Amino acid sequence: MAVEQHGAQAPALAGQPARTGEQSRIHNIGYRSYDGPRLGRAYARRSLYSQSLRGAYGLGRSAKSKVLPMLLFAVMCVPAAIMVAVAVATQANDLPIKYTDYAVIMQAVIGLYVASQAPQSVSRDLRFKTVPLYFSRPIETADYVRAKFAALTSALFILTAVPLLVLYVGALLAKLDFTDQTKGLAQGLVSVALLSLLFAGIGLVISAVTPRRGFGIAAVIAVLTISYGAVSVVQAIANEQSSSDAVPWLGFFSPITLIDGVQTAFLGAASAFPGGHGPSSGQGVLYLLVVLGLIAGCYGLLMRRYRKVGL
Repeated sequence: MAVEQHGAQAPALAGQPARTGEQSRIHNIGYRSYDGPRLGRAYARRSLYSQSLRGAYGLGRSAKSKVLPMLLFAVMCVPAAIMVAVAVATQANDLPIKYTDYAVIMQAVIGLYVASQAPQSVSRDLRFKTVPLYFSRPIETADYVRAKFAALTSALFILTAVPLLVLYVGALLAKLDFTDQTKGLAQGLVSVALLSLLFAGIGLVISAVTPRRGFGIAAVIAVLTISYGAVSVVQAIANEQSSSDAVPWLGFFSPITLIDGVQTAFLGAASAFPGGHGPSSGQGVLYLLVVLGLIAGCYGLLMRRYRKVGL
C-alpha cells in the first residue's frame, strides 16, 4: 500500500490567502512474494566452501592477493619437478626421497601457507563483524565451521598432494616399478591428508581468536614452524646425551613431528627424528590418537567460538 498526497497546504505568499484543500489517494500496488527455488542450507554451505577454497589461492580477489599463495604453490612443486628431471635424465633406480618424506622436508613452506591463508579465511569476518549476517540466513554455526574447515583442508591437500603427483608421474616416466610407486604415492597421500586436517584445524582455531590478521599470522607461524625447530633441537640434544628413548616422546610437542610419528609407525616412512629414533608401534598408536584428538578438539573449539560470535 502506498499513500500519495496532493494539494498539501502551500505556504502563503505576501498579500495572498493560504491555499487549503488537502487530498490523499491510496494506490494498492501490493507486494510480490518470492516464488523461485529456495536452495536452502546445503547450497549455502557449498557456496561458502567454494568461495573460501577459491580465496585460499587468491581466485576472485585482487592480483596482489594471488601472489603469495601461488608463489608458495610453485615453491612446493619446483623441487619435485627437479627431482623428476634428475631421475629421468640419470635413469635412476629410485626417486631421491620417499613420498612420505616430502611434506616433512617442506614443512616450513606449508606452515607459511597456513599462516597466510587461515587468518584470511576467518579474521576478516570477525574484524568486520559479518559473522552474524551469515547466521541470519538458513546457514548455521555448524555449516559455517564445516565449510571453512573443509575449504582450508582442501587447499592444504592440493598444496601438498600435487607435488607427490609430480613425483609419481616422473617416476613412471623414468620407468620405475609401478607397484612400488603406487604404494608409495598412496602412503604419501594418506599422510598429507592427515597433515592437512591437523594444520587447517590449528590454523583456524588460532586465527579465530583475534580479528587482527597480523597477530594471527605470527601466532600460526610460532605454533607450526617455530615449535618444530624447538622440538628438533631438544631431540638432537637428547640423542647426543644418550637419551634416545626420550626422542619419540618429545615428538608430541610439535604438529609436524606428530605427523612424522604417525607415518613412521603406520605408513612405512623413515623417521626424520635425530638418529632415526622413531616411535614404536605402541607409541605410534598414541601419536595417532593425539592427532585425531587435536583435529576433533579444533573443530569443537571453532564451534564454541562461533556460537559466541553469532549471538
